[in-house]
Amino acid sequence: MNWDDYDAALFDLDGVLTPTADVHMRAWQELFSSYLAEHGLGEPYVESDYFDYIDGKPRYDGVRSMLESRGITLPEGEPSDPATSETVCGLGNRKNDVFAAVLAAEGVDPYPGSVALLDRLATRGTKVAVVSSSRNAPAVLAAAGLADRFSVVVDGTVAAGLRLPGKPAPDTFAYAAARLGVSIERSVVVEDAISGVEAGEAGGFGLVIGVDRGVGAERLRAAGADVVVRDLADVVPA
Repeated sequence: MNWDDYDAALFDLDGVLTPTADVHMRAWQELFSSYLAEHGLGEPYVESDYFDYIDGKPRYDGVRSMLESRGITLPEGEPSDPATSETVCGLGNRKNDVFAAVLAAEGVDPYPGSVALLDRLATRGTKVAVVSSSRNAPAVLAAAGLADRFSVVVDGTVAAGLRLPGKPAPDTFAYAAARLGVSIERSVVVEDAISGVEAGEAGGFGLVIGVDRGVGAERLRAAGADVVVRDLADVVPA
């Protein structure tokens, strides 16, 4: 790819800039393994459930999608629900508590290849933004030492406040491009999740880079990725 063709890069966070996707996976597995077992509901949770129903989606959408895969319907509840509530929001908040505990205990280091790309794009003057479904994005960026790299962060809290639909809808990416003052056609979407790649493809962005952290290159291409790499070091401009 030729970075001269683009003016901005819009990065997902978990699994693209930081390995916090692993922490999210562990938190989701802990939540649903215990929830399904305790209630005797549906098939046991397996790792592929994360990629099929949860990855890249806003938290409550992930809960809802996972429950639907097992034919389970719960009341929606409210974002203020305690983590003990038997609601979609309650389960989502329970998952978030697990994630926050692991992040606080273990911290997080960014992917070296992603930092190398950010360094080079900064030298070139390419604008950058983070577009994440997670409401934990500011905390993760701070923990990884990346907070000062991004003047524009569109996370789950921003999306909810503006009532922007989450991925796979392209609205959060489009909003980030507008905040940067860059056209969609001159913006690159960088994603590791199927839903995020679908958002980039649906929005007509200039290029969609899929980062294969476990989803599979063919699935990323089928979802609309123009380029698939194992690490962002592979697209650092010369």
